[in-house]
Amino acid sequence: MRHYSFFLVAIGILIVVDAALAQSPDFWPKSTPQAVGLNPKVLAELDADIVAGKYGYIDSILVIRHGWLVFDRSYPHDYIQIYGKQAQAPGAFNAHDPTGPYNYFNSWWHPFYRRGDLHSMQSVTKTVTSVIIGVAVARGEFPDLATPILKFFDESKVANIDVRKRRINIRHLMTMTGGFDWNEDLPYTDPNNTGVLMEASSDWVQFAIDRKMAREPGIILNYNSGEAQLLSYIFHAATGRDIEEYAAEHLFAPLGIERYFWKRSPSGLIDTEGGLYLNPHDLAKIAYLFLKKGAWKGKLIVTSEWIVESVTPHVQDGQSGVKYGFMWWLYPYGDGSRFAWTGSGFGGQKVIIVPEHDIVLVVTGWNILPDNPRLGHQEAIDLIMRAVVDRIHGAL
Repeated sequence: MRHYSFFLVAIGILIVVDAALAQSPDFWPKSTPQAVGLNPKVLAELDADIVAGKYGYIDSILVIRHGWLVFDRSYPHDYIQIYGKQAQAPGAFNAHDPTGPYNYFNSWWHPFYRRGDLHSMQSVTKTVTSVIIGVAVARGEFPDLATPILKFFDESKVANIDVRKRRINIRHLMTMTGGFDWNEDLPYTDPNNTGVLMEASSDWVQFAIDRKMAREPGIILNYNSGEAQLLSYIFHAATGRDIEEYAAEHLFAPLGIERYFWKRSPSGLIDTEGGLYLNPHDLAKIAYLFLKKGAWKGKLIVTSEWIVESVTPHVQDGQSGVKYGFMWWLYPYGDGSRFAWTGSGFGGQKVIIVPEHDIVLVVTGWNILPDNPRLGHQEAIDLIMRAVVDRIHGAL
């Protein structure tokens, strides 16, 4: 009887949430942790740890369960004071763009766009880009992922072409298995980081496509922001549409996302490797779209088949147990047989979906120096799972 009662309550919550979202798509209906089966003490302890500085510079954290916003905190920081000296001193973060949006110490641009409430998503942008491509696939407006990427280039203007580069297809870019010679494992304060070198170049797409090959594509996950930027170029070449314009019409507008900012690379292409700014509440809508199997207010935006493929473990991240889908990081939890779906961005940006428990967690921050303390993905997942108290009622 307790199981049955809980089931009826859960169904009732979901019906009310669907109605609330249908009536007011611009805000999340609010509730309490207890009402959705979360332990408020665990969340209060997290809040206290953030205030005490345990995780460095956390800017915000929100928790949504069953569509209800049950935890929503912001933590102001004076980034003019915190990173002001570094903003003026030339280094890997700012030597090529001392006053612009690619100086990561510049508080006019980071972590908030012009010190407002739109927060830099950094590489969570890659995950959103994957969702946009999924929308275009659902609409029949994007090519088969098996299409070789050199189809979209004038090969006479591409360096280091060999048989391996000819075999790179769109799917390889989506799974970061292109096989290019690329080292983004170095700290971003290191000028030898290939991602830093790309951002210092005048044409990111040319920089990325010209790289030598290091291995056969499709074999090994090698984190490569250049591969994400190639998708910006390929999207335009394949659809004739700017990916920002397309997202505004076919993803953001249906979700009621009216305010955002998206940086462009020096060549004018949208920065699909890290340039998107969103309000965390709006990022949560994109995550919740995946929980709702691609539908929003009764309209299908992305197919459930795309969602399944996006969060299927296509490749493993070394020996960590973490896997990678279509620009989604997949973190094991519990007994390791299930995965949380996550987007991850430089400085501490996180969107975490725990599908079996209908949870969305969004974290923003700006821990951009290697020695900054930070809240790791696995720790955040373990923490939110510790807060779940309804498993005794038969939930997974």
